[in-house]
Order: sequence, then structure tokens, then C-alpha cells
Amino acid sequence: MKSTMADDSEEFNLFSVGTIVSCKTCFGEEFEGEVIAFDYQTKILFIKCMSKSGKANLHDMRMVNLDFVEDVVIKKEVTPPVNGTHSLLPLNIEKLSGRAKQHVKERQRLVNALTSGVSNEGVKLYLAITKTISEVTWQGKNIVVMNQVTITPPYRPENCKAIGKGDGDAVNHVKRIVEKHFKDQAQAQPSQSPQTQSRPHLQ
Repeated sequence: MKSTMADDSEEFNLFSVGTIVSCKTCFGEEFEGEVIAFDYQTKILFIKCMSKSGKANLHDMRMVNLDFVEDVVIKKEVTPPVNGTHSLLPLNIEKLSGRAKQHVKERQRLVNALTSGVSNEGVKLYLAITKTISEVTWQGKNIVVMNQVTITPPYRPENCKAIGKGDGDAVNHVKRIVEKHFKDQAQAQPSQSPQTQSRPHLQ
């Protein structure tokens, strides 16, 4: 991990509550937000970011393991109080560590999918579904949603199939998400030129 600090021994002292930081993860994702809490031992940073929905009254809360951060830039420092104490939110380290491990596993599955030859469209659909449903994984080149629905290449609505006896409602719900994804893609297509299209970033 890189940082703007010249002295690495003082690096983590900058993560005071209220500090504004910009992070770039090893997966290429970049975001900026306000530090809510930081655990020195596990190097887990909790950041409040503007919501992806664009609504001013909503925020996304991000848990960042600094071992997986490529670069950190301090946008705005907060001067610690004279007594050196902060009103920190309590951290459930066990729960946070579990989430971090799960996040790493999911990213590894996505990396494995990319290296096994999954198409750009498959990766885009996967990322689109994760914005609505958290329980999404890869099984080879197939996308598995909630352990109830499998989406096989070429990842169209008709490629959504129930797993086992399955749940018809779950399949229909996933199909609607897939249909909306392709509708949104079609609407955005005219504004994109071949030169501007690229492989989606891992988020």
C-alpha cells in the first residue's frame, strides 16, 4: 500500500474520525469518503461515501482492508483533540473480519471467472446483479444467484434457470434484473464509441 505520508510509522495516525480519504484498491476501484472508524491491529478502515444512487441524504458504508489497498490519499486532515481521544464507533472485529474474508473470496471467484474466459457481458451482468442482490457467485462460467438460479452464457433472460426444483418467483425476479440490465445497456450504447468501451473494473 502506498500513501502520501513520507514516514510510514506515522501513516495510520492520519486515520482520525472525520478525515477525508481517497482510496484505490488492488482491484482498480477508486472511491472517496469520510473516516468513521479505524482499527490499527487489523488495518480495517470504515468509510462513509456518497451513495451510488446519487441521493444527497443517502450514504454507502465501506469496510476497507488496507492490505488490499494500492494507494491512499489524504484529502482533508482532522486535527486530533487536545486530550488525544476521539468519539470512535465500536468495531466488531470478528464480524468485520468475516465480511472481509467473504469479500476477498468473492473477488477471487470473479478473478477466476475472468481468467477462465468469461465474456465482458458476463462480468457486466454479474456486477449489475450484485448491486441488487448480495448473494451472487460464480460456478465456472455460470452466474449463480441466491443458490436458486443459474445464468449460463450468453447470459440472456432465457438463460436463467432454476437450480433443482427451484423457485419460480426467484427465477422471474432474476430475469427482470437481467432484462433491465440489457435495457440499460441498450440505452447507453449510442453514447459510447468503440474506443471508449473497455473491460469492466472489479468493484
